[in-house]
Amino acid sequence: MELYLIRHGIAEEGRRDMKDEERSLTEEGWQKTEKVAQRLKKLGLHFDLIATSPLVRARQTAEILVSAGLSSHLEECTHLAPNGQIQSWVVDWLEPRKYSPETQLALVGHEPNLSSWAEILVWEQEHGGIVLKKAGMIGIKLPEKGTPLGRSQMFWLTPPKYLL
Repeated sequence: MELYLIRHGIAEEGRRDMKDEERSLTEEGWQKTEKVAQRLKKLGLHFDLIATSPLVRARQTAEILVSAGLSSHLEECTHLAPNGQIQSWVVDWLEPRKYSPETQLALVGHEPNLSSWAEILVWEQEHGGIVLKKAGMIGIKLPEKGTPLGRSQMFWLTPPKYLL
């Protein structure tokens, strides 16, 4: 199974009169994310499912990916919210679904969670060495059997500037 961790696009700055969950993509965020999505499509990527954080900026990013034709299936996943834990996601979301080895799954979320998740999948612990830029992507190959934690292989780490 291939897992693609995608950070949301550029979002508006936080304000006192706005909850963090309500922050939207900026115009620049929309444009860059659309360009990245089109490039991913041209590279031949297609996701069986895009799961997204419930926060507005992540949901908007996921919807851009769907609009670009990268998937026709979009699902909200609370584990992808900023306080989500990968161990809970594996137990509650990954293991019960029994994905096939050919599945390509995209997760749209936030930093530092996605970088931490990548490190835990590859090294079984966080090192703080991976940084995922806004609208960037990490690709990870999960093992066919057993826990993916500490047993996965990273094959892609791309900031958006290399896709534009």
